[in-house]
Amino acid sequence: MCAILSDRGDFVVGLDNLENGYLDAIRANVVVIADVANKSVVANVLDTHDIDTVIHFAGYIQVGESMQDPAKYFENNFSNAASLLSAMHQCGIDQFIFSSTAAVFGNPITTPIDENHPKHPINPYGRSKLFLEEMCADLANARGLKSVSLRYFNAAGARPDGTLGERHEPETHLIPLAIDAALGKRPPLKLFGTDYPTPDGTCVRDYIHIHDLCDAHVAAMDYLRAGHPTACFNLGNGVGFSVLEVIRAVEKAVGRPVPYVVESRRQGDPPSLVGDSTLAREKLEWKPKRANLETIVADAVRWHLRGG
Repeated sequence: MCAILSDRGDFVVGLDNLENGYLDAIRANVVVIADVANKSVVANVLDTHDIDTVIHFAGYIQVGESMQDPAKYFENNFSNAASLLSAMHQCGIDQFIFSSTAAVFGNPITTPIDENHPKHPINPYGRSKLFLEEMCADLANARGLKSVSLRYFNAAGARPDGTLGERHEPETHLIPLAIDAALGKRPPLKLFGTDYPTPDGTCVRDYIHIHDLCDAHVAAMDYLRAGHPTACFNLGNGVGFSVLEVIRAVEKAVGRPVPYVVESRRQGDPPSLVGDSTLAREKLEWKPKRANLETIVADAVRWHLRGG
């Protein structure tokens, strides 16, 4: 995101505590190493650099961990984000773009899922994100906050030139785990559940390329700057792929088999999550450019082969 904004001429200030990130990946005009929970530091950064829009990515994202340690997720994903919003209000900043999640919906009643689908998250991760969405709506009414909540389905891929990719430790995302398993860099992939009510028994997810995801954030920023009201948008490709289909795509891209072992289902995993992003396409004038699963996987493989 920082790289794309910088490339288009925006002045970018990155604030990160580097708990799950890397300094060399933050391609910004100014980088501040601090925690978003530190309201006084955040307010000073916002004020010093005359910020007009905040894009908030500092959330914990592991569903399984949220089931084991829900307090950690509510503290960071809700309380710390509320502190950030308070600092923004203190500095007179009213434009906020929030990384939300498809997990706010819970088990789908209809597929694909649009923005009006009932929201009944089945894990603390999803609930923590939904709480902040609701807070943003309330602050729009009370303080005039202008926000866009972007509900990611499964972010994947890498920068197409292979210079930036997923560097999680521990890694929990399917595609990088499958690639590393195929390359022999990690143990066999763990496949959680083959008895779901899906065509091949494995979970089905909607994968969206990280570059398309970033383009949606740029569109959301322009949307707010044009004076449009607070809104929530789904970000997905509208097509679901099963775990086994992803494994086959990785095998094709790497040219090696992906070794895997079957484990029992993970608590908190819906069988299928596929998004309807019609509203984002209409209101944000956004269109995914790298939506094909083979493209998403190929870009990720390129990053891994460069030593990512």
